[in-house]
Amino acid sequence: MVLKNIIGLLAGLLFGFGLLISGMTDPTKVQGFLDVFGAWDISLALVMGGGLVVAIIGVQLAKRQQTSWIGTLIELPSKTTINKKLLIGAMLFGIGWGLVGICPGPGIVLLGTGQWQAYVFIPAMIVGMLIYQWLEPKLG
Repeated sequence: MVLKNIIGLLAGLLFGFGLLISGMTDPTKVQGFLDVFGAWDISLALVMGGGLVVAIIGVQLAKRQQTSWIGTLIELPSKTTINKKLLIGAMLFGIGWGLVGICPGPGIVLLGTGQWQAYVFIPAMIVGMLIYQWLEPKLG
């Protein structure tokens, strides 16, 4: 259990440093990436492409075994269909990301840097999660 927590901490730190170094925690850089009809900054596409390659390799490796290197059970998602709730959630996520230039991972990293935007974004994100938790049973 201790090893699992240490590895989780190290992976989280590595991910957070990657977000910082790549510029994903800079809202103006993110908004520049999303401004495809203006002064488009393609650099974050390269970051996302690199992340996608790592994820694809990781999932393919995970499919070949039942437990991780530290002995925990590997549970890959079983749902593969795209439904209305997924599309609406993706649209809301994209709109929010475009408006403020922050998404959940970089938002948490920004908490550690002391930037005021994180102290507005994270509570707003939590409120959004609570609203979804309340609405989800009603949406079916």
